[in-house]
Amino acid sequence: MATATPTGALVVATAVFLASAVEMVEALTIVLAVGFTRGWRSAFEGVAVALLVLAGLVVALGPALVHYVPLSVLRLVVGTLLLIFGLQWLRKAILRSAGLKAKHDEDAIFAEHVAELSEAPPSKGRDATAFTVAFKGVFLEGLEVVVIVITLGTTSHRLGLAAAAAGAAALVVLIVGLIVHRQLSAVPENAMKMGVGLMLVSFGTFWSAEGVHVNWPGSELAIPVLVAFYGLVAWLLVAALRRDFAVEAGALPVSGEPLHG
Repeated sequence: MATATPTGALVVATAVFLASAVEMVEALTIVLAVGFTRGWRSAFEGVAVALLVLAGLVVALGPALVHYVPLSVLRLVVGTLLLIFGLQWLRKAILRSAGLKAKHDEDAIFAEHVAELSEAPPSKGRDATAFTVAFKGVFLEGLEVVVIVITLGTTSHRLGLAAAAAGAAALVVLIVGLIVHRQLSAVPENAMKMGVGLMLVSFGTFWSAEGVHVNWPGSELAIPVLVAFYGLVAWLLVAALRRDFAVEAGALPVSGEPLHG
């Protein structure tokens, strides 16, 4: 069984903070588009209701999982879920880093949402369109955050820390986004997704093994080692994909072919 360590707490908080920040940047893009196009009152109301629903899910589901589900089963299930989440994040981040998948352009997404919202008829008083779009954007992006908060928080017995990290990320993104909303595309989102993917895969490996009663050397100190290992694998994959792409494009010679000066 894992022994709680300051290192483990730091890794949990960092993983939740980064994952929440990535999702909140995407949600903020939608909310800003709604606010500038349809008005801020209904947009903020939609955001507030979505955040209340998400917080309620954490409060309701987190303690229930800890109380009713055996720890070994919880760790095995959570570890598997984190591996699935993490591998999805890593796959996209690796493809984007290798230039094989387009990176998110928050400015383009912002413009697209503005165009769509401008086509909707204006509303007097409370704007149902603004409320619905803002609520949906925050709730759907936040739902993945809730899953990560509950899984990491309950399995590591740090639900309060995980929830606080998610709240801090939302607050930071909100403040920064309102100040520099025109430069959302400058946020290093892919690098953050790569980091989150590495952490989720590492936690997934750690908890899955613990779920089948594997004792890790150093307990939670093994998590940073797993992060470093998967980071090395991701770096090698990016380098290999970049080279393969360059060879296919004719920028590099195929192995064994002479260089032409």
